[in-house]
Amino acid sequence: MALGLLALPLQAQESNATHWVSDSLTTYVRSGPTDGYRIVGTLTAGEPVTLLETSGSYSRVQNVDGNSVWVLSNELQDTPSAQVRLPELEQQVAELSAELEGINEEWESRTASMREALESREARIAELEAHNGELDAESEQSRQTIRQLQARLDTQEEDLLMRYFMYGGGVAGAGLLVGLIVPHLPRRRRKRDRWF
Repeated sequence: MALGLLALPLQAQESNATHWVSDSLTTYVRSGPTDGYRIVGTLTAGEPVTLLETSGSYSRVQNVDGNSVWVLSNELQDTPSAQVRLPELEQQVAELSAELEGINEEWESRTASMREALESREARIAELEAHNGELDAESEQSRQTIRQLQARLDTQEEDLLMRYFMYGGGVAGAGLLVGLIVPHLPRRRRKRDRWF
């Protein structure tokens, strides 16, 4: 046992870093760095301790009360215990939940305004489509009226042309008749003026 104690300073490594007892256990602590030393107490899971030195598989630590004991190195961890981190994590969860709630409210507000805008645009589109349908119907009615008027105009032009032909034919026929009759009419004889 004395030889083991003499070898300790050669293997020991000094350190003043804070470590935490592993969350998964309540560990026994000893008065020396081997299983041969007697158990002098326990450390609670998550309890912060200051690492003083390491020897073999044991580390000498000091707890918050200032007691220095040896504990298995694999029962220490470099990160704070869940008990220490839990309030901070709960605070972060609360902050994230509040932020998420705000995001949800903002998103719902944006979605509602987008829905209103979409409904307004859809109503406007329906109104324009109805108006466009009315204009198409009026346009078709106007085209039909124009076709009817064009047909009447064409008929009137044909009638007028036929009248001109008939009138011109009548005048030409009358002129021809006069031209044929006039030469056959008896002529009046002129009286001869006699001076003697």
